[in-house]
Amino acid sequence: MVIKAKKEIQDYINYLLDNSSAEKPMWNKEMVLSGKPNKWNYIDGCMITAILSLYEITGQKVYFDFAKDFVDYFVNQDGSINTYSVEEYNIDNINAARNLFPLYEMTKDEKYKKAMDLVKSQINGMPRTREGNFWHKKIYPNQVWLDGLYMAQPFYMKYETKFNNMIGCQDIFSQFKNVRKYMRDLDTGLYYHGYDSSRQMYWANPETGCSPNFWLRAIGWYALALVDTAEAIDESLYYEYRYLQTTLEELVKSLIPYQDKSGMFYQLVNLPDEENNYLETSGTALISYAILKAVRLGYISEVYAEMGERAFNGIIDKYLSKNEDGSLKLGGICLVAGLGGKDHRDGSIRYYLSEPVVENEAKGVAPLLLSYTEMLRREGELEA
Repeated sequence: MVIKAKKEIQDYINYLLDNSSAEKPMWNKEMVLSGKPNKWNYIDGCMITAILSLYEITGQKVYFDFAKDFVDYFVNQDGSINTYSVEEYNIDNINAARNLFPLYEMTKDEKYKKAMDLVKSQINGMPRTREGNFWHKKIYPNQVWLDGLYMAQPFYMKYETKFNNMIGCQDIFSQFKNVRKYMRDLDTGLYYHGYDSSRQMYWANPETGCSPNFWLRAIGWYALALVDTAEAIDESLYYEYRYLQTTLEELVKSLIPYQDKSGMFYQLVNLPDEENNYLETSGTALISYAILKAVRLGYISEVYAEMGERAFNGIIDKYLSKNEDGSLKLGGICLVAGLGGKDHRDGSIRYYLSEPVVENEAKGVAPLLLSYTEMLRREGELEA
């Protein structure tokens, strides 16, 4: 197997790291555009996950040192985390804590365990819907967003498995079951972006509680949540372990008809002919990574690997290009999308196609680098 633009991707990684620090990560466009100091957030967390994965594969200490320095900018010796607030009850803020596990395992520094305990205290107090799922944020009461499964559940599962005698594992499992029950569309097999348990939000279907459209990146986060939570589960929970895998394979099969001939997927997954709809990088990369990792771990059949490879190569062909100065850029990335809030985000087609499309943003860059790590693993396996 030949990985497209391998040298260019490596140059791009070096470019990103050379121009980023915990204070000013060039890939966090939301923070850059806000003009505010950087803070503990899931966007940087995803990039550090990718960088640690590169270290795991290559053994190059530069990746470990960068990741550790980045995390240490926030995590203090007593386990407190600068700019992080438990009481904010923002599910996104759990995700970055996933990187504390490998740092703790590699360094044995207790500050990382203390920081994990702090983040776990947020999980313990998270408000919940009547069905038992975490609210997406305290400011979004009674709402479950698909991407929230990735932000919280893999950390939660790993913590329960390693440190808490698996006490919360059934809680995690039930939250996945609820999402499949309430947010999956039976006709397409795709999942809606959001669910309002109260059915009071203006974007929610009054009968189902679901938002009206299938947003690619949310589906990508969810696919990866299934993979990473299954990876963290103790295999003694065999039924739950298999349920996550079969739910993932069911989702992957549902995505097959919507993969473009380029290998990529559209921002609004099931509406390729919609005016102004576009092939989107971040969601495509997440799906690519989820599929390739799931194949490697034996969760789904090898026959799906080609689907993941095509998605990766499609992004490289369409959106990885050079600036006039020779530096590389990754385009086609939806900056942000959500539901409700001060901007009255209504989940409509018009809304999703109105959000800015940007370059070099971590919500696209990190999933592509993670997919790249899986391509490197496949290359090694096929050459062995």
